[in-house]
Amino acid sequence: MRAIVLVGGLGTRLRPLTWTVPKQMLPVAGRPMLERVLGHLAVHGVDEVVLSLGYRPDVFVDAYPDHRCAGVRLVYVVEPEPLDTAGAIRFAADQAGVDERFLVVNGDVLTDLDLGALLAMHDQAKAEGTIALTRVGDPSHFGVVVLDEAGKVVTFVEKPPAGEAPSDLVNAGFYVLEPSVLGRIAPGRKVNIEREVFPAMAEAGTLYARADPAYWLDVGTPDRYLQASLDMIAGTRTFPLEASGTIEVVGELVTPVLLGERVEVAAGAVVAGSVLGDDVTVGDGARVEASVLLPGAVVEARATVRDSVIGAGARVGAGSIVEEMSMLGHGFETGSGVHLRGALVPRTDGSPHEERS
Repeated sequence: MRAIVLVGGLGTRLRPLTWTVPKQMLPVAGRPMLERVLGHLAVHGVDEVVLSLGYRPDVFVDAYPDHRCAGVRLVYVVEPEPLDTAGAIRFAADQAGVDERFLVVNGDVLTDLDLGALLAMHDQAKAEGTIALTRVGDPSHFGVVVLDEAGKVVTFVEKPPAGEAPSDLVNAGFYVLEPSVLGRIAPGRKVNIEREVFPAMAEAGTLYARADPAYWLDVGTPDRYLQASLDMIAGTRTFPLEASGTIEVVGELVTPVLLGERVEVAAGAVVAGSVLGDDVTVGDGARVEASVLLPGAVVEARATVRDSVIGAGARVGAGSIVEEMSMLGHGFETGSGVHLRGALVPRTDGSPHEERS
């Protein structure tokens, strides 16, 4: 089966990490997010994925030059300009010659959704399109769906105002679509599938949906990006983790932790409930708690990193404290004795840090 995976967005909410790296290529528990997504698809019988690319397509192509990833074949399609969700689907399908039933997947969603059950419902209902749904506490950031008893979509409301959502069931970013859906999308222009295509299908009575209680996380914000890796090492997700690599640990490890290759944890240092990528160094007396340190990051002596993400090659200076969901961009250096709370650094305008309210 074929799937179109949407990975063309700028990932603005994950800046500064995404200034140079597409969101789907950021590591989640030691492997690029894309590999986690495609591995899930491969388990459910997907053997070819059309990657709908936009921002930094070169990063994807350079990472997988043989057109294979996580057990599936890759077809690269680059949008000539941003075409929104449905426009991107139509363009990718046209370029790759998709003319049979196919899956569409948002490339920033990590989940254990049962795609087999979704496909079975699609067949049973003889649907034109079937959406996977999940329940969330605040549906105002998602497409909200109301179903009848047969699972037919009665109403589809994209991002309703807070407190006005008609349901807590939201679009999980996984769709089974018949090729006839492509005919509903005007080629060569911006078309939004949630605001334009799905409501029309619901009105026509051809759109169905299935709620799934499985693990689901939209990895689009700093806190959820951090949560994705911490969930994996805590066993919240069922996906396998790779064993830690060659490491040199003199300090203390408080499980669960995941360590990459050539990690060094010095005497008196403590690493608790965190993910450390390849070539990470934690200095004497430093402390890392509930955080993700990307490859090559350095935490110098007596520094503390708590509930934060440290970019590749970034350096937390001696005696510094980085906490409260701070995110340091790739290669950024704090200097010594700095205290950052909820900071996103660096900013493009050159200011030293940005505090989030």
